Amino acid sequence: MKANENADETLKRWQDEEAAVRSRIIGRGVATREQMAGLTGLQQMQLLLDGKAPAPPISETLDFALIEVAHGRAIFQGQPSPRLLNPMGTVHGGWYATLLDSAVGCAVHTAMPVGRAYTTLELKLNIVKGISLKVPLVRAEGYTVHVGRQTATAEGRLYGADGTLYAHASTTCLVFEMPTGVA
Repeated sequence: MKANENADETLKRWQDEEAAVRSRIIGRGVATREQMAGLTGLQQMQLLLDGKAPAPPISETLDFALIEVAHGRAIFQGQPSPRLLNPMGTVHGGWYATLLDSAVGCAVHTAMPVGRAYTTLELKLNIVKGISLKVPLVRAEGYTVHVGRQTATAEGRLYGADGTLYAHASTTCLVFEMPTGVA
């Protein structure tokens, strides 16, 4: 939430930002190696955000979207829905984990130089409050803490437009040289 905004103004801004992102989606799928070759991780993420590469299918399956990227930072936004509920009537913890894994992993992705890639070694999730269907949107914001030659770490928070914290997470990623040739 921005300093001079209330929760309703923040929610409206979030909805507008998501509508703009979704209007640029060119389809679902996985970008090809050719599309991503010679680009930094931040440039690759920017292609997704700009609608110049397809949105990953998981974002449609679990109704969330990439909203913003910068070097060492990524923001995803998701909408709770009845299909995400657990038997207790709150949003399933796996959804929290997926949004936060996306945010912290993509924060690391934005810090990758040309020819480098990463994979998650560990994800630690702390759920601090249940999300009900009364919560219209949440944001998962990830930031890098350390990006080295072999490992990277990042932290993230999942929060509502009113500032309520629902979960926080940390990740450790293995950083490696991107394999060349045919997969």
